[in-house]
Amino acid sequence: MLTMENVTALRMRRHCLTRRAGAAEYDALYRDLSPGLNVHWHGFGQPPCLVERADFDDVEYNGRRQRQRILVKGRFQNGNIGFVEAAQMELFAGLYRRPYKPTEHSELLRELIGREGPLNIEAMKRMTGLLVKQITPALHRLQEAFLVFEDQFDGEWDRGWYLFDEMFPDVDPARISRTEALLRVLPRLAHRQVYLTAADAKDFYGLPARDVAAAMEELARQGILVRWREGYLPAQDVPLLQAQAFEPLRGVLALHRNDPLVRCGESARKERYKSPEKGSEVTQYLLVDGVIRGAVMGHFRYGPYDLHAVWLELPEQEAAVRRDEILRAVYAVNGPREETPPFVPVG
Repeated sequence: MLTMENVTALRMRRHCLTRRAGAAEYDALYRDLSPGLNVHWHGFGQPPCLVERADFDDVEYNGRRQRQRILVKGRFQNGNIGFVEAAQMELFAGLYRRPYKPTEHSELLRELIGREGPLNIEAMKRMTGLLVKQITPALHRLQEAFLVFEDQFDGEWDRGWYLFDEMFPDVDPARISRTEALLRVLPRLAHRQVYLTAADAKDFYGLPARDVAAAMEELARQGILVRWREGYLPAQDVPLLQAQAFEPLRGVLALHRNDPLVRCGESARKERYKSPEKGSEVTQYLLVDGVIRGAVMGHFRYGPYDLHAVWLELPEQEAAVRRDEILRAVYAVNGPREETPPFVPVG
């Protein structure tokens, strides 16, 4: 049963979409899919979550983990904000740490935070005479080098900035190399995805393709991954997939743009779902029977999103038969509309 259909079925099981996760299973899932990102176009201060994966309110759960500083904030993938377990900070510092290039403003703020911190941006502005537009990029530079830490433990605007080693005295951001970090995190992602290509992993982690491909080749050399088709399978999954047929996921889900399943293979998908109409973009992707085969096209707004069309990579007859099922998934996220959005074939 080493088929893509069986691989997809096991992937849905591993993502806890076939059966939702309890707390312990959820913690392992979150760790494997870290850094955790917020829902795309989220409310200010909203904790990260894994939509449709938990059998409990994981927004409230992760909010509690933030307040307890079990989940902590960092600037990871391409400088984007994400949340990881505090116990995993050294690993992700090794994965994402950027070389620090001092500037006059960043050195001033680094010295000030070390002497007077923790400080919020308003206090830095008052004490230095710098503008917010000068302070923010300097803090981001320091944050990406894991020299300062922004303590977002709740949804408030007034966040304290600390020296990184004050908050994480036992963490050495330079101890783990990017290569070593990739050799640790890639098997986690491969376990959840089951079938993983270098392009998928590059998109998920936002790291150079060369680094990711080299690490996956090394994992294959070590016998941790096995080459299959254009990518890799976890070696321990090969006999499992050959011996057992897994129950497929049937149905349609609308996934936000930061969903882990969307992040894998995002680059190619963005090209395929690029609207020629100005002001129209993907607001959600449609997971159909475990595979992303469509997208909701519209425009983000505070309030109900604009809903322009539903693009589908489905045979016309199947799209027609499943019309109501697809619309239910679209409306579950976007709310019902007076006018039904048109279905547009892709490809």
